[in-house]
Amino acid sequence: MTNDWSSKKVLITGGTGSFGKAFLHYALEVLKPNVIRVFSRDELKQNELRKQFNHPSIRYFIGDVRDAERVERALRGVDIVIHAAAMKRVEACEYNPFEAVKTNIIGTQNVIDMAIDCGVEKVIALSSDKAVNPVNLYGATKLCEERIVTQSNSYVGPKKTRLACVRYGNVVGSRGSVVPLFRDQAKTGEITITDERMTRFWITLEQAVKFVHTCTDMMHGGEIFVPKLPSMKVTELAKVLAPQAKIKKIGIQPGEKLHEVMITEDEARHTVELDDRFVVEPEFSFFPHGHHKGKPLVDGFRYASNINTDWLEGDRLRAMLPPS
Repeated sequence: MTNDWSSKKVLITGGTGSFGKAFLHYALEVLKPNVIRVFSRDELKQNELRKQFNHPSIRYFIGDVRDAERVERALRGVDIVIHAAAMKRVEACEYNPFEAVKTNIIGTQNVIDMAIDCGVEKVIALSSDKAVNPVNLYGATKLCEERIVTQSNSYVGPKKTRLACVRYGNVVGSRGSVVPLFRDQAKTGEITITDERMTRFWITLEQAVKFVHTCTDMMHGGEIFVPKLPSMKVTELAKVLAPQAKIKKIGIQPGEKLHEVMITEDEARHTVELDDRFVVEPEFSFFPHGHHKGKPLVDGFRYASNINTDWLEGDRLRAMLPPS
């Protein structure tokens, strides 16, 4: 258990992204680590972030996860890595497939290799429900990321490094999400919906940050942590954001699913249920498992957005939306 972060040195890859900034704020306010290194490739975003967070514990590192030498330099002396760097726009990954592979897969391998070599205690990587039964390149790269992170514990040997993943659904109001799109469209009086049957898992940025924190504390290595989340119907979101707008159906877009899945029937066989999350434990015998004393899932269990028992509607959905 990590628990006390006050003596820890933490590195956040993708530190200037939506999640990175939110985790940085949370770390300064709640965790208060000794050092936080913000690692990202955009000097302008780092400069803007420095104006917002000019704190003596923060170190700003310009670098790209594709550059193994720079990753190694950034990881020297680090105790905990929050790996959030990724190409995540579906259409950008489809049009630039090799670039997506370089960042999401090779970049993750660099983080893993250098973390082990530098003696980092814990690495936790951010995945996505798109990694489950992927239908687009982004999801496929996230599936690869999950596998190489969890299975790379076999490379650790006598060293102390442990690696795990978190997998969650759509982040409400993050860059590129449907919320700002609907809000912009509402001004025109017409909202576009791909399919009125569409459902999604939803989590706020604040919930995602706290989930990553608690998973880092409880991880032993090799797990994929999945939060228990409510589902949302896209038609309900449209009704909440623009009740007077006309709805135009445009059909499911390339690389898009009707519903999302966070745990498959096959994964369920080696998954345990805790109060607020599921833990997909290591399946292979070369790495210890069974650390999490939860309830085994019933045969045939499947965690999908369309068969969820928890649904967001009306005021509850409205309460989760970020300020416009």
